[in-house]
This record gives sequence, C-alpha cells and structure tokens, in this order.
Amino acid sequence: MIKKYILFDLDGTVTDPMIGITKSVRYALNKFGIEVEDLNTLCKFIGPPLKDSFMNFYNFTEEDALKAIAYYREYFSTNGLYENTVYENFEDMLIALKNDGKSLIIATSKPTVFAEKILEHFNLKKYFDFISGSNLDNTRTKKADVISYALEQQMINNMSEIIMIGDREHDIIGAKALNIESIGVLHGYGSYEELSSSGADYIVKDVSELKSLLLTL
Repeated sequence: MIKKYILFDLDGTVTDPMIGITKSVRYALNKFGIEVEDLNTLCKFIGPPLKDSFMNFYNFTEEDALKAIAYYREYFSTNGLYENTVYENFEDMLIALKNDGKSLIIATSKPTVFAEKILEHFNLKKYFDFISGSNLDNTRTKKADVISYALEQQMINNMSEIIMIGDREHDIIGAKALNIESIGVLHGYGSYEELSSSGADYIVKDVSELKSLLLTL
C-alpha cells in the first residue's frame, strides 16, 4: 500500500534540539539545587515526555516533576526554543515529498505551541498539513495519543497508508500501538538497538537514506 501520510517526530528527527533542551533541563534542575556541568548527560531528556523523564531520571515526585516542567519552560520559551538546528538536507526532502503528493504531519510530544514556533522560525511550517503536539497542561503527551489526535483531526483512518518517523523508541511504540508502520532514524538520539528492539519496520542512517526510502513507499 502506498504511503500517503507521513508523520514526523520533531526533536531528533526534523531538528537537533540538543542545546536548547539540555540547557532548559539544567535550568530546571538548578531550581532544585541540582547542578549539571555536562549537558551531554541530559540528552536522555530528548524524546520522552518531560514529566516521565524528571520522574525516571531524577526520582522526582509527580508534583515536583510538574514544577520542574514549569521551570523548564521559563528558559525554553524564551531561549531554548531557538537553540536548535534543522538537520542537513531535511528541507530538500520535504520539498521532494510534497512534490510527490505526500501529506506531511508533525507528531510530537512537545507542546503544539512550541512546535509551531520552531517550525515557523526555520520556515518549515508551510510544508506540514497539520502539527499535532501535547497540551500545555501536560495532557496528550504519549506518542500514541499525539498520533491519534492527528489522524482524527485530519480524518485519516486507513492505517496502511500512514508511516511514522522518529528517532526514539517512543515514536516506534506509539506507531505500533495503532498498527502503523514506522521508520527509525539514526541521525537523532536513539541507537540502532533501541529502534530495532522497539519494532521499527525500517531503520535509516541519515536524511539522504530516509528520503530515498520514503520516495519508494
């Protein structure tokens, strides 16, 4: 079945958000008296819902995790949002896909309002038919819920015509929960082992390989 609808994760898939996200996490942790010198140790926050990450990686209570998210957004909404870069050749791929008649959608656990600002900043929003993200009240953060919302809003119901692309297991697991095929990308923050073990149908090493694959599906 031809894939008409291509869903993209944002962080680690379309853009490299490492500096902005890790600085925002460091800012939040500092509010709790936790000092972090090496930003690379915070890359594990890229991908999963923030509340889960603060609870899993720093044993925060749910209450403290929600406070941490509020602190995180203090920095992210004014600075971290733009400490970000688009992966090389990604826009060229989006143009090729649109020319091939594909419908492109963003499906991210990041709040929709932030995802829209990032895509506008990089002049990429025009390529996407819909942007599905989480809410600022920390609802709809699970990837399966984000995907479901996008499909509902776009009135898409043939799962065989859809493919989800992401760099972390959450993207793959979310797609599988809805019987959607998925592609894991290695230019982001997930390893081959992570993407393979979570059940990705395809795994590609970079944007060039991703483009070639998508134009054959």
